This record gives sequence, structure tokens and C-alpha cells, in this order.
Amino acid sequence: MAPLTGDFSYGEWNAVYNALSFGIAAMGSATVFFWLQLGNVTKSYRTALTITGIVTWIATYHYFRIFNSWVEAFEVNEVGGAYSVKVSGTPFNDAYRYVDWLLTVPLLLIELILVMKLPAGETAALSTKLGVASAVMVALGYPGEIQENLAVRWFWWALAMIPFFYVVYSLLSGLGEATARQPESVVGLVSAARY
Repeated sequence: MAPLTGDFSYGEWNAVYNALSFGIAAMGSATVFFWLQLGNVTKSYRTALTITGIVTWIATYHYFRIFNSWVEAFEVNEVGGAYSVKVSGTPFNDAYRYVDWLLTVPLLLIELILVMKLPAGETAALSTKLGVASAVMVALGYPGEIQENLAVRWFWWALAMIPFFYVVYSLLSGLGEATARQPESVVGLVSAARY
């Protein structure tokens, strides 16, 4: 959990408060939309769309948790007709972002692989490899996030870059052939998603 240093103006505090509120509304409504659209999507894409809904549902939950942590980390009071914002002493839990990414990044990569319509064995193998690599990437990033020593931060960053480059390499080179096999109408979309 990150200790918050110094006080924030009401405008700064309110901007974060409103951005988190917007995130909750956007992700929550996207979840409902994706799941309501399942019947309108070709059967071969329903699993991918279900995963999309799961990703946005997970994000909605974590936005709620981040929002609550943000509100609890501050005391907002009216002073002479204006609002004053002070750190409450309750730590702001920034680990929710990493928990979110630990779940959603692998799911998004698996979703991308599912829409590629690869053979079942290749889909399972690639989903496992990229899912694990992306989870390791996020897990290696968190220790660096909570370090105060800059050298230690860079060490964890460098470690997290190893699985990151593996994922990027796999998406750019390993799926190029599969992208070319896609129907003409979606080649551009799938190609753009790889980048």
C-alpha cells in the first residue's frame, strides 16, 4: 500500500474521484452490454466475448475497491465555504491495479488467441504460454512498484521486461501466419489487435 505524501487540493481529489466513478460506470455497463450481445455473435466468438465481459467485470470490481480506498485515504471537510482535503492516515491500496492486471492481462491475451481460430492444440498451448508469461510479467512488476530504492525498481522492471518481450515477440511474429488466414473482413482488425 502506498503512503500518500502531502495533501491534495479538492480539485485534484475530486478529479480522481470522478475518474474512478466514470471507470466504474464504463466498465460495469460494458460488462452488461457484452453479455447481452452473446446471442448476437457467431458461436465461434462467444467464448471470446464472454471473456471480454469477465475482464470488464473484474475491472468494475477493482475500480470499486480502488474508489473505496481513495475515499478512505482522505478526509474532506468544508472550511469557510470551501472544501479542504487532508490525508486521513488510512493507506491508499494501489495493489488493486496489479491484482486486476494479474487476472485481466492473461485473459485478454487468451481472448485474442481464441479469435484467431487456430487449431485446438495450438490454441491451448499458446494460451497457456502467453497467459503464464503475462502473469509472471505483472507479478514481477509489483515488487518494483513498492520499492523506494530506484536501483531496486529498475531491477524488477528489467525482470518484468523478459516475459513482456516474449509476449510481444509471440504476438508480432508467432501469430503473423494465423492473422493471414483470417477472413478478409477481419484481417485488419486482428492485425491491429496484435499491436
